[in-house]
Amino acid sequence: MAARRGRGEGSVFRRRDGLWCGSITVGYTEHGRRRRRAVYGKTKGEVLAKLTRLQHAAFTGTLGDSQRLTVAVFLERWLEDAARPAVQATTHRRYSEVVRLHVAPHIGGAVLSRLTPAHVQGMLTAMEKGGASARVRQMTFNILHRALGQALRWGMVPRNVCDAVVRPRVPRPTMRTLDAAQVRLLLAEAKGDRLEALYVLAVSTGMRQGELLGLQWEDIDLDRGTVQIRHQLHELAGQHALVEPKTAKSRRRVDLPALAVVALMEHRERMRTQGFSVGEGYVFTDTKGGPLRKSNLLRRSFVPLLDLRNTREALRTQDVAEDALPKPLPRIRFHDLRHTAATLHLASGTHPKVVQEMLGHSTISMTLDTYSHTVPSMQREAAATMDRLLGHLGG
Repeated sequence: MAARRGRGEGSVFRRRDGLWCGSITVGYTEHGRRRRRAVYGKTKGEVLAKLTRLQHAAFTGTLGDSQRLTVAVFLERWLEDAARPAVQATTHRRYSEVVRLHVAPHIGGAVLSRLTPAHVQGMLTAMEKGGASARVRQMTFNILHRALGQALRWGMVPRNVCDAVVRPRVPRPTMRTLDAAQVRLLLAEAKGDRLEALYVLAVSTGMRQGELLGLQWEDIDLDRGTVQIRHQLHELAGQHALVEPKTAKSRRRVDLPALAVVALMEHRERMRTQGFSVGEGYVFTDTKGGPLRKSNLLRRSFVPLLDLRNTREALRTQDVAEDALPKPLPRIRFHDLRHTAATLHLASGTHPKVVQEMLGHSTISMTLDTYSHTVPSMQREAAATMDRLLGHLGG
């Protein structure tokens, strides 16, 4: 005989699939019929806790009618109540754009409690036919999955339907890096430039663009040759803001090579002679002392450097033949300088664990997976080492 339910528990039972279910009356229709709400959980205690919250919401008048709540209305609430306090402003803006441009037009009108995996799969298929990239489809899926996970915790849906949908796969983009000779050409082209030290740091430490642009003078200890990564510079709606790195591993200390220390010393002296403060504030600034805009950095500095205009013109004045002039460097992204630094370190024998900590990766497997193209040469060197150590045993 089943145990009697406790007072106030409502209807609580365990389904055949092992999931616990509970329901209570939360009000009455205009015709006098009871309106009931159901919640689900892995344990009886979890269901009872959700029922208690429902009863309180019904008593205080804060309970919405989730049986009629659409996906679009729920996502508006999720973006404001759950996402905004939990993510950075730029991330929240991206979430909002994805919901507005992709989720709402396809499944926004569906009733949240009746959403099915077929709805989500249909949305992804329609996006693909409409020309949305695999990356956009994956981002849309991830955001919807996160939102529905919150709906599940709030007791508004019995399950996260995204769990039954295959996550869109994104082909890994082809990584483009510079070799050591090309890096030397880049740094020679940047010699004397007001942002020379920025490029030296980028190719020697692998710091992210936002970390470089957000670097403060108080983060640098030139006597010890170290940099503390504490912030990133974010741009949102034309405004700049310093934000903390996303993960604990991203907040790190980086040891500087000698060439980076020298470049920063020269950069500090150059700024001092130009009347800029070098005791506080941004290390790399625009010509007025404000934070650098990414678009200006790329258009006015980075892309021209890749063309090697100054280096090529200087060699022409030395009567160097045109076919002997260095070719312009590949049109890589600024972020590829980070990949370049990691690849050069790994190829030269720096231990992957050291590279992981330098880059701020969360795990060493992430580092090795990202730069697996470098691993074969490391494996060959390891095999050669074993031959030197043990090769005589085979004789």
